[in-house]
Amino acid sequence: MKTENEKRMQVLDPVDRVSEIIFGLIMALTFTGTISAATAGREEVRTVLYAALGCNIAWGLVDAVMYLIRTLTERTRKHTLLQRIRSVADPSDAHAIIAGELPARLGASIGADSLEDMRQRLLALPVPARARLSQDDYIGALWVFLLVVLATFPVVIPFIFIAETALAMRVSNAIALLMLFAAGHAYGRHAGGVPWRSGLAMMAIGAALVLATIALGG
Repeated sequence: MKTENEKRMQVLDPVDRVSEIIFGLIMALTFTGTISAATAGREEVRTVLYAALGCNIAWGLVDAVMYLIRTLTERTRKHTLLQRIRSVADPSDAHAIIAGELPARLGASIGADSLEDMRQRLLALPVPARARLSQDDYIGALWVFLLVVLATFPVVIPFIFIAETALAMRVSNAIALLMLFAAGHAYGRHAGGVPWRSGLAMMAIGAALVLATIALGG
């Protein structure tokens, strides 16, 4: 049996979950990466850490709101599409609509019998008066927010508990690389590729994105 927490995490697919963690991690690294190991004092480090947390809270909120907007937009599009299929009198017109929504090769190769079967199944679906957000959507938005914010802490904690800034930076960077590798590994496993290669690639891509973001003043 799956726990309630596991069911809620499934509101977001694996790619969404990993993407939000990577986003939050990279945003945090753009702050910790600006700390000077040679000259930074504890007050300066504290200021940077507060800024990193505040930035990720803000972006977590933005991401959560955009998740709801994206979800409602896509649901409205599907609702409109279903209404179109139900409203046409000629089944062949409905077939054309359904085929147009399928991937190009599949839509071109699927037969009329299969399209009619899809049409009948779609006609049997209950149609709400309008598209709307559900409780699961708000739970998904909450997870988006939490994933972005919580991704800040693993790279920030070393600066809290380690007094020597240079050592804290090395530990923080090591944790960040491990998190990037784990994220890439998850991508590779989900895609059916070679997980460890995806992990190494994500480490390289993440490091490059952090350097680019810092260089551009992000």
